[in-house]
Amino acid sequence: MAKESSHQTHAPGVHRVVVIVDENSNPFELGCAAEVFGLRRPEIGRDLYDFRLCSPEPRTRMRDGFFTLTGVTDLEAADAADTLIVPNRPDVEVPGRHSVLDAVRRAHARGARLISFCTGAFTLAEAGVLDGRRVATHWQWAEAFRARFPSVHLESDVLFVDDGDILTAAGSAAALDLGLHVVRRDHGAEVANSVSRRLVFAAHRDGGQRQFVERPVPDQPDESLAPVLAWAQERLGSPLTVSDLARRAAVSSATLHRRFRAQLGTTPLMWLTGERLALACRLIERGESRFEVVARRSGIGTAANLRTLMRRETGITPSAYRRRFGPEAK
Repeated sequence: MAKESSHQTHAPGVHRVVVIVDENSNPFELGCAAEVFGLRRPEIGRDLYDFRLCSPEPRTRMRDGFFTLTGVTDLEAADAADTLIVPNRPDVEVPGRHSVLDAVRRAHARGARLISFCTGAFTLAEAGVLDGRRVATHWQWAEAFRARFPSVHLESDVLFVDDGDILTAAGSAAALDLGLHVVRRDHGAEVANSVSRRLVFAAHRDGGQRQFVERPVPDQPDESLAPVLAWAQERLGSPLTVSDLARRAAVSSATLHRRFRAQLGTTPLMWLTGERLALACRLIERGESRFEVVARRSGIGTAANLRTLMRRETGITPSAYRRRFGPEAK
C-alpha cells in the first residue's frame, strides 16, 4: 500500500472513501483506489479524502494468492462511507458474499455514492442496486453481464459511466480514469490535474471513449500524436480546427481522425472540445469571473457556448461551478 495514506487520521468533514476488499479481489484496482483517494496531498495543502479499507474477514487472500491482506477493519466501516468502492473478482460466476452485498445495499439505501471498477459491476448488480441504471464493465464480460442482468443498461464500449450516485469503470486502467473523474467532480479540474500529475497519468479521458484502441503502440514512431497534442494545448485560445491539427501533423484530416481513434479512442474534435473545457474550468477556479473572457481564452468562443458546454459535460452552469470550485470556495 502507498505511504502517506490519509486513513491514518481523519479531519472532520472530509469525505470518507471506503473500499471493500474480498476474497480474490484484484490488487491493481485496490492500488488505483489508494493512489487516487488514499494519499496525503501536501502539494495541495489539504487532505481530499479520508480513506479506509475494510473486509469481511481478518485475512483476505488476494487474486491468485499473490498476497494476503491483514490488519484492515471489518465491514462496519462500510456503514460510515460517503463513497463505497465495491470489490471485483476475476471469477464472475462465483456469487458475492452475503455480508458484502448487504453492506452495499445499506450504503445505497442511506444515499452513499457507490463505485465499481472492472467486474465490480457484478457485485453492484448482485446487490440489486443497478436495475434500470447505466453501467460499464470490462468488455470481456459484457455478454455474461447482459445475460445475468437484463434489466441493467450496460454500455459495453466506454471507459466509465457516471450515473449520478453510482459510477462504474471498465477495465483495470479505467479505474484511474474514473478515480480522476470523481476527484474532478468533487474538487474541480485544478485539483484533479494536480492528482494526475503525481500519478503521471492523463488528466482527463472522457468516459465515453472506447475501452480499447486498435493499435496501442503506433507501428512507426513518427505517427505519435504527442507533438500535435502538445502544440494544440498551447494554442487552445486560438480558432483551431481539425484541419489545423491535420496540417500540423502533415496528414489529411481523414488520416488524423484514424490516428485519434486508434491511439486515443476518440475523435480530434471531441479531444479538442474536452481540452478547451478543462482549460475553462481551470480559469474559473483561478479566479476569472468574466465568463466572456473564460470562453475566449479557452477557445470556446462565447459565454453562451460556455454555458451550454459546461451544462452538458459537468451538469452545472459556469456560475455554479465558480461557487463550488472558485477561490472564494476554498
